[in-house]
Amino acid sequence: MSSKSEKIGEIIAEHHGREGPLLPILHDVQEEFGCVDAESEGLIAKGLNLSRADVHGVVSFYHDFTAEPEQRPVVQICRAEACKARGVEAIMEQARAAAGDRVKLHTVYCLGLCSVGPNARVGDTLHARLDGPALAKVIENA
Repeated sequence: MSSKSEKIGEIIAEHHGREGPLLPILHDVQEEFGCVDAESEGLIAKGLNLSRADVHGVVSFYHDFTAEPEQRPVVQICRAEACKARGVEAIMEQARAAAGDRVKLHTVYCLGLCSVGPNARVGDTLHARLDGPALAKVIENA
């Protein structure tokens, strides 16, 4: 099994020569380790000849990146304007009740399915046209 620094080195090498490699590298590190922690930021910075502050600025700007892995399942719920217009706020209390402490609800602002909202995503699976009971079922199955 390779060490963290070796794996991050491999990820950086996969993106060698790519214009603007930082975001794809950060996504790959987040997927591989479940987070982009301070150690990872330092390794990425060194590999890309950036300061750790440069890398941390990007990590802290985007909500997709976390400093610690989330142990619970994560359900992303779109709360952008189109989903608000389609009633997402009215079903949030039911979502919180279904999630309890077992599932993390994560607000996002657009999943790209504006015409069929409210929407949620679990992993790579999108769920559209959600009402309270349907969203609760998505959360319970997460």
